[in-house]
Amino acid sequence: MSCNYADNLSPYGNKGILGIPEEFDSAESVERKCEELVDWILAARGRVVVHTGAGISTSAGIPDFRGPKGVWTLEKKGEKPKINVSFEDAIPTKTHMALKSLCEQGFVRFVISQNIDGLHLKSGFSRQHLAELHGNMFIEQCSKCRRQFVRSTAAKTVGQKPCGGMCRSGEFGQTRSCRGGLLLDNVLDWEADLPERDLDMAIMHSTLADVNIALGTTLQIIPSGNLPLKNKKYGGKVIICNLQPTKHDKKADLIISTYVDDVLEKICKRLGIEIPTYNASEDPTKASTAENSEWTIPAHTVKELEKEYNAKLKTFKTQQKLNTDLPKSITKVMKNKKRKHEN
Repeated sequence: MSCNYADNLSPYGNKGILGIPEEFDSAESVERKCEELVDWILAARGRVVVHTGAGISTSAGIPDFRGPKGVWTLEKKGEKPKINVSFEDAIPTKTHMALKSLCEQGFVRFVISQNIDGLHLKSGFSRQHLAELHGNMFIEQCSKCRRQFVRSTAAKTVGQKPCGGMCRSGEFGQTRSCRGGLLLDNVLDWEADLPERDLDMAIMHSTLADVNIALGTTLQIIPSGNLPLKNKKYGGKVIICNLQPTKHDKKADLIISTYVDDVLEKICKRLGIEIPTYNASEDPTKASTAENSEWTIPAHTVKELEKEYNAKLKTFKTQQKLNTDLPKSITKVMKNKKRKHEN
């Protein structure tokens, strides 16, 4: 089905570097690196943000895009992926379910996804802990009030086109329902503006994180690909887990080259967390109330995070000023001492 999504996008020449060979760490190296990562996660005390790409969904039967067997890699050869599960039939992977549990247990604060497959939604992930920068096939958005609603089926279009319905805000107890708003698909086309609230949350959480972990992404698409580096200025750590080299490998504190499912399994085992199995009854797209579920990021959630974000920037600027002024103060003291000695 990711092939159909790719086919619906507008023609675009620069799809990044395709078909880079995969690399694998030794089993011993993976164990050692996972142990080190767990130490950093524990030290961060919940200030961990995870950035997910297409690589975390390949074990669900959804092809990635730039891997050796990726959609665009094969497209360049005039071929199609042999395995291509529909978005409706795909279920969350071990990584999706592990991230849900890690977030619920307080080890992960926020997840930032480039994926449009809806698997984070299907896992039962909380909206307040998730930013979907490129949209979601199972979400539709009102053209007027911008509120978002869950779909029981994947949208047939991309590029924020009409889905055939009208805004359903009146069904959610609003004193003033939106009138006349068309429901649009929630999936971005090339060069489209990223959703404002999702992007704001992603930037702030990436900056505030003590640890940013990139899973299953080559980090080629911007601005998404640059977000994991937002915390480096403030002394944060960046970990990349991907089978292909990424453009930010040289800036990473740790690189784990193996399957993301294996990494998440090892992390959860060390933290004593059980990875739940997918439960259709917790899947908003499968539940009988699917068409009545809202998926809008609450405005107050953004405002609360802004306060924390601004406080951190203010503290950092103050510290920078102190560090800048300190050498001047030392120089002044030394000059005064020299004058006294001369006298």
